[in-house]
Amino acid sequence: MDSLDGIGHTSRSEQPILNDTKKKIPSWNHSDRIELSIDPGTWDPLDKDMISIDPIDFRSKEEPYGDRIDFYQRRTGLADAIQTGIGQINGIPVAIGVMDFQFMGGSMGSVVGEKITRLIEYATNRSLPVIIVCASGGARMQEGSLSLMQMAKISSASSNYQSDKKLFYVSILTSPTTGGVTASFGMLGDIIIAEPNAYIAFAANKYLIRRNQVFSLVT
Repeated sequence: MDSLDGIGHTSRSEQPILNDTKKKIPSWNHSDRIELSIDPGTWDPLDKDMISIDPIDFRSKEEPYGDRIDFYQRRTGLADAIQTGIGQINGIPVAIGVMDFQFMGGSMGSVVGEKITRLIEYATNRSLPVIIVCASGGARMQEGSLSLMQMAKISSASSNYQSDKKLFYVSILTSPTTGGVTASFGMLGDIIIAEPNAYIAFAANKYLIRRNQVFSLVT
C-alpha cells in the first residue's frame, strides 16, 4: 500500500518522511478550496453522506478501522476524504471534487473512488467540465485491494469522459499528492496544475531507497 496512508499512525522509521511532508502541507481544507474556487452560493454537494463500512474487517493494533473513521468524521465534519459537487465559475457550471488531507491523510478508499467515479459520470451525462483537487497519501491500506481497484475504476470513467465524449478535465495537484492518486486520476487531466512547492510523488524517496536495500538483500 502507499506510504503516507493514515498519517498520524506511523512507525518511528516512517516519521522523518512524514515530518518532511507535513512542512509542505498548507492548512487549507476542502471548504477553503471550494470557497476560493467557485462563485458564492453555487455549491451543490453530491453523495455527501456516503461512508465506508469496513469492507474487509481490518484489524489493527492501534484501533479498529471503524473507530478511526468515526474519529476523523468528528474531527473534520466530513463523511470521507473528498467532497464532490456542482458549482459555477464565472457562471459556468462545473463538476468539482476536492480531497482533504486532514481526513486520514486524504487516503483513497472505496468511498473516495466511488464518489469521484460518480462525479465523472454525472459530468459525462451533462457535458460538464471536471476539476479535481488532489491531496492524498495514496490508497487506503485498511481497505486492501478494494482501495487499489479504485485506480482502475476512476481511470475507466475518465477515459470514457475524455476520450469517448471529448470532455475537459483539469487536475490540480496540491501538497502532498502521492501513491495511487498520482498513479491514476491525478495525472490524467487534460490540464494538470501543480501548486508551488507541492510534494508530488509516487512513493517517497526514502521509501524507495529502503525497499531497494531490502531487495538487494534477498536477491
